[in-house]
Order: sequence, then structure tokens, then C-alpha cells
Amino acid sequence: MTNRRSVTLAVLILGLVAAATPASADPRPVVVELFTSQGCSSCPPADALLGELTKKSEVLALGFHISYWDSLGWKDPLSNHSSTERQKAYARHFTDGRVYTPQMVVDGTSEMVGSDRTAVLDALRAARPAAIAPVSFADDRRSVAIGGGAGKGEIVLVRFAQRRTTHVGAGENTGRIANDFNGVETLTTLGAWDGSAQRLEIEPPAVGEGLAILVQAPDGKMLGAALVLGSG
Repeated sequence: MTNRRSVTLAVLILGLVAAATPASADPRPVVVELFTSQGCSSCPPADALLGELTKKSEVLALGFHISYWDSLGWKDPLSNHSSTERQKAYARHFTDGRVYTPQMVVDGTSEMVGSDRTAVLDALRAARPAAIAPVSFADDRRSVAIGGGAGKGEIVLVRFAQRRTTHVGAGENTGRIANDFNGVETLTTLGAWDGSAQRLEIEPPAVGEGLAILVQAPDGKMLGAALVLGSG
């Protein structure tokens, strides 16, 4: 009888410990953001590396095409002001306000030259992603749930084109074919996350498109992330 009570007590304690484990123990993909431009001759190797990373299930890779190269001979069809502003926000943390291409930002906490394969892979290995704000999509992809946890941040919806091929007609990459992966088309702030669970309605991605939900702390650290791809 004593042994049975001991086993029961041990099981109860284990259950309480599991229940008390914070959401930060849950896995999520490492978020990789490449700031790039079709008008930059140094960017194609970084674009190719991003393409490799999009195939890894443990990575959420996004290509942000900035707009400040557009006046230098070629207007990147994927460029937008929101991507430029996002890079500038990171620059205030990392580079004293200086922006450059190609730049890779890993999980909002480290940056490096986007074509430096060794530095990028080292940053990925060093990353310790935790779903402090767990993100999950409904089966019909028409809503997304943000789980409860400790912290606060901003919920951002990112829509992107899974693959785009462009014949570059001018600028530094004249005559080249640009192959872009997960090229961001729009960024939308859905609201604030204050640690409480919530569910938000979304428009599902079309064929060839995808969307990502990022929950990001004021200091840039990723608290939650997930993506869903459009299908035929």
C-alpha cells in the first residue's frame, strides 16, 4: 500500500510540474529575414542562400526587398517602403542606424552579411527559439490563434510570394535573372499581444502565396512565429 501511494504521489507531482512548464519550452521555427534588392550586385548569393533556407522546416525565411536601391537604375518589383522601415528599425539596434544589402537578421537578435554562409549558419545553430507566444493556424487557414504567455509584443502578418523570377533589365544586375524566394509583398500589424490568448481572423493565402504570423517584442526578439502556404 505504501509503494502504491508513493507511485501515485510521484505521478501527481510530475503532472503538476508539466502543467507549470511555461509555453517558452515549446519549439517554433527560427525566423530569418533577408534585406535585399534586385538592383544590388552583391545580393544574388544571399538570395540563393535564402532559397535554401526556405526548404528547412525549422526555419521561417522571408525576403524583404528594400526601396532605397530603386532610384539607382532598376526598380525592384518586390520592393516596398514597409520593408525599408523594418530594416531601419533593426538598424537602430544593430548598426547605429546604418542600412545595407544584403543583410540577414536571425530571430530579431543578431545580424550579418546575408551572403556570409558561415555566419548565417552559425547564427542558426546558436539560436534558441522558444514559443513564448505560441502561434497556430486553424485547419481552414481563416484564423490564427496566439497562445497565452509571459511578455508583450506586436502581432505582424506578413504576406509573401513563394517564388518569383524576374528578368532584370537595368542597373547593376542588367541581363541577369533574379530568383526570389518568399518575397514579402505586404506587412500588416494586427495588434498588440499582452500575454493573453487571442484568436484573429485572416484571409488565407492564394496559390503560390504564403503568410507568416510573427509575434515580436519591443527589443526585436521573436516571441512566436508560424507560416502557412497557399495550395491548389
